[in-house]
Amino acid sequence: MPKNYLTIALPKGKLLTDSVALLTEAGLDCRSVENDSRKLLFDLPGSEARIIICRPTDIPTYVEQGAADIGFVGKDTVIEQNKDVAELVDLKFGYCRFVVAMPEESLPQKLPDGLYDLSVLNHKRAATKFPRVAQLFFNEHGMQVTPIKLHGNIELAPRVGLAEMIVDIVSTGKTLKENNLAEVAQILEATSRMIANRVSYRVKYERIQGLAEKMRVLVQQYD
Repeated sequence: MPKNYLTIALPKGKLLTDSVALLTEAGLDCRSVENDSRKLLFDLPGSEARIIICRPTDIPTYVEQGAADIGFVGKDTVIEQNKDVAELVDLKFGYCRFVVAMPEESLPQKLPDGLYDLSVLNHKRAATKFPRVAQLFFNEHGMQVTPIKLHGNIELAPRVGLAEMIVDIVSTGKTLKENNLAEVAQILEATSRMIANRVSYRVKYERIQGLAEKMRVLVQQYD
């Protein structure tokens, strides 16, 4: 395998489409990559690279362990996984928001600045797929909140007494509304990022940094 050969980890779904489009514009031949295929590994002819398809939450692990040299993954996953990887480029797509949400009938009072008084949530429980993100947010606010890790249907937890609130990703807010939940605080905004294995970044610096610079220029054109 050539010294500068790249293994690129990408997530399936909409993010795969956006990622492949960006890599193609950066000069890689991604015509063999199919979003609806069951294949998980695609060689890129003439590009000295291959793409592997992973679950989004696994991409930081593949990159940290060196099974992939670089990966495209949401900033939300980067924060939650807290893996030892280099974050190189904000790719600007895959936008989402982390929020705290509660049942509409038990919202805290609002403060004079228009924000909800989160202090009443101290010593409560928050259901979430992202316990680290939740813990960091409440620690920053000097609050002791117990994250309860769930793997899906987070909106159900406060409706059945498992938790008083949720911490989750929202895009349109439609799911919250359909479950009679309302946003009481925004934690952070997230987009997709290009990350790299730290050893690969040193050993294949010119190849990876060159690709990162192309990505940076391309996403600035769209911004």
